[in-house]
Amino acid sequence: MKQLKTKAVRIYGVSDLRLEEFDLPEMGDDEIQAKIITDSLCMSTYKVSKQGAKHKKLPDNLAENPVIMGHEFCGVIEAVGKKWQHLYQPGDKFVAQPNLGRADTFSLGYSFPYVGGEATKVIIMNEAIEKGCLLPYKGESFFEGALVEPLSCVIAGFKANFHLRDRNDYDHTMGIKEGGTMAILGGTGPMGSLAIDYAIHNEKRPSVLVVTGSTKEKLEKSKKLYSPEDAKKNGVTLHYVLTPKGSDFTEELKALTPDGKGFDDIFLMVAQEDMVTKAEALLAADGCLNFFAGPADSKFSARMNFYNLHYNATHFVGTSGSNTQDMKDAIACIENKTVNLAKIATHIMGLNDVCESILQIPSLPGGKKIVYSQKDFPLSDVQNLQGNSPMEEKMTEIISRHDGLWNAEAEAYFLEHCKDI
Repeated sequence: MKQLKTKAVRIYGVSDLRLEEFDLPEMGDDEIQAKIITDSLCMSTYKVSKQGAKHKKLPDNLAENPVIMGHEFCGVIEAVGKKWQHLYQPGDKFVAQPNLGRADTFSLGYSFPYVGGEATKVIIMNEAIEKGCLLPYKGESFFEGALVEPLSCVIAGFKANFHLRDRNDYDHTMGIKEGGTMAILGGTGPMGSLAIDYAIHNEKRPSVLVVTGSTKEKLEKSKKLYSPEDAKKNGVTLHYVLTPKGSDFTEELKALTPDGKGFDDIFLMVAQEDMVTKAEALLAADGCLNFFAGPADSKFSARMNFYNLHYNATHFVGTSGSNTQDMKDAIACIENKTVNLAKIATHIMGLNDVCESILQIPSLPGGKKIVYSQKDFPLSDVQNLQGNSPMEEKMTEIISRHDGLWNAEAEAYFLEHCKDI
């Protein structure tokens, strides 16, 4: 039997990422072989690149046993071991749930040598399949499949918030407060954008939504993508507020809530000490602050008002990743077109540009970067393709017919005509 080869981005240590070709092991009877079509770059992967083996999801012996990067991936099944042939067939599209629920926190796209999104071919082990981490996907595009995981993290956050059912009881109702007031602080990045989209279009919506950003350009772009007019059609009064770094905006934001009482739900999308303190000060009675941003510093802390915790019943939650049901809910949102993920898919690239791009994630402009793992293509803004070839000219024409957004038609053309890695 011919040895199966893959090309993949592996990490060997701090800032040591390498695109390499190597042999995969023969697929076992309880495993699945798959072809990865898309992955999306995540800030979590950047943190991995900066911590190396110190990261809790990575094995200690990275230098000798490197692992494949990329945990937001979508692909096509190519071969199925006997154990799983009653559930999966070659040709099935799937999305991976990276979280295995292990005590050591090891996950797909972080911790293993033969499976991850930044690879052409992978072998998916029995443990992942048994735990339901291979989810059927029927969406129109593969790039939306690569955005299921980040969307599921937002959905998880919205579920994790909680409120008292009655002030004189100790029972809580889970989820954001329907018809309440919500703030998304530092909400102009990709995850903030997903949260805005979900807050406006999900069944359980706030009546008032305030989104803040520290730069005017990003805030204006968010306002264009998620307009107050569209929000109003869905029963949400949407405000965008510029909050430069270091500014005191608490009274300005409170004034946007009924009677100036503050917010029922706050999502903090940036890990900044002063922002935690300000977010807590914006909470209404029984308000819930979701610290959504993942800090790189294990000793990150901030000053908070415990008087409010005691007398106003404020509370705090934090979520990291999502569970399988959240992933299924995200897939349903995409398949039902509840949200429009094309608005955050601002860049595309082939596997050839992944190593350098990961190391530059914090400084890269735009939203989500979609990796086409089978292709050789430079990191490119979909709204500003160079047009140096007939392929790019055609892609530009297709994109212009879709409001300047990446889309299933452009993707299909790209997959057919772009050079393989």
